[in-house]
Amino acid sequence: MQVLERTDGGYSLQLRGARRHVAVRTMREHSLSRHMLPKAKLDLSKVLVSPMPGKLVSLDVEEGDAVVDGQALCVVEAMKMQNVLRAQAAGVVSSVRARPGETLMVDQVILEFQG
Repeated sequence: MQVLERTDGGYSLQLRGARRHVAVRTMREHSLSRHMLPKAKLDLSKVLVSPMPGKLVSLDVEEGDAVVDGQALCVVEAMKMQNVLRAQAAGVVSSVRARPGETLMVDQVILEFQG
């Protein structure tokens, strides 16, 4: 058996070409795990979300603006570092959901793009 990597809550293992994720939990964690719902996967193709909690320092686009792949959209400050968030694809901004100076949570929607 080969340990491929340590993952959040366990290990990724491989044996004879078969890969498995093994969770390592205390007895209490195991008993409570059946109550934990899996985190819903967000469709991020039409939105820009904050990857971390922080403050929205600046917003470089407005509703109706056309953006290109790699264009700077906004700056989020977290832990005294400024992070430039860029467009992952070309599109048009359909709505702005956050304003400069606002404190953002993880996965909070900042911008929406037209579908």
